[in-house]
Amino acid sequence: MEQSKPHKALFTNLVYDEAGNPVETTYIGQEPHYVIMDGDFRRHVAAEQIDRQVVTWLHEQVSANKDLVSEGVMNFIGKDDLFTKAMVDSSINRMDDLMTQGMPDDARMMLGMMGFKIIVNYHGELVKLDMPAQEFPGDDE
Repeated sequence: MEQSKPHKALFTNLVYDEAGNPVETTYIGQEPHYVIMDGDFRRHVAAEQIDRQVVTWLHEQVSANKDLVSEGVMNFIGKDDLFTKAMVDSSINRMDDLMTQGMPDDARMMLGMMGFKIIVNYHGELVKLDMPAQEFPGDDE
């Protein structure tokens, strides 16, 4: 069994086609695929292809704004201490591990409730990420 292949699609229930329709997740053998409708044709795109695009984009954005993201996460969870900062920074530095370790179902559900959406075309190319704007306590200073 190959270690680098995910066993589950990372962003199940968060992927949508360009028309705003949710994209189904299925398996071909043991490999997860997103099923994107192209008219009446069901296009199966390897989940890893879409997931990797999203993780790469998120990693770039978070890395470029690491201090701001770290501070925002600490404010969000209500902890502002050295150990929490070290944990948050470590998590940011290991974002690529999502591809091999997966994402907890609770985290995926929370992203969905916050309005996070991945928009792809029928080739599985990332078109847009809808990301919620989160205001943290103290942002109005």
